[in-house]
Amino acid sequence: MHNHTAIIALGSNLGDKYRNLQEARRHLQEVMHGLIASPIYETEPWGVTEQPAFYNQVIMGQTALSPQALLTFLQGIEQRMGRQRSVRFGPRPIDLDIIFYDDLSLTSYRLTIPHPRLVERAFVLVPLAEIAPDWLHPRLGCSVRQLLASVDSSSVQRIESEQLK
Repeated sequence: MHNHTAIIALGSNLGDKYRNLQEARRHLQEVMHGLIASPIYETEPWGVTEQPAFYNQVIMGQTALSPQALLTFLQGIEQRMGRQRSVRFGPRPIDLDIIFYDDLSLTSYRLTIPHPRLVERAFVLVPLAEIAPDWLHPRLGCSVRQLLASVDSSSVQRIESEQLK
């Protein structure tokens, strides 16, 4: 069984955001092992701004699933957790995105890896830089740390564990 390194971004802004991230991580353990999780950050909404703030986190781990099978699994978690795909970039209990999968560069009708909007999303780059600062973007040839330096991350605030209780 060949293992691949996958990096997944998690976001939640409906319901108990912290518990939603916890539940998603628990589901991910069904198909990923050796999980490393970033701290949790609170961020302003992106795209549609008239909605609650998000909790965001990035995890990295090993999986035997193909990128397409991993995407299907992630969408299943989102459905089980009550995500309704009505408004693009709208509020949701959970959002799960594949950011990187090994050093794969893939574009298909269902999936683009690396995530196409990664380079403009401080809410992904800040937590990602905590666990994989030297990860190289296979298309751009620069590190996560370099990508983070090129965005405004002032609205991404780390949440300390005592604030989560």
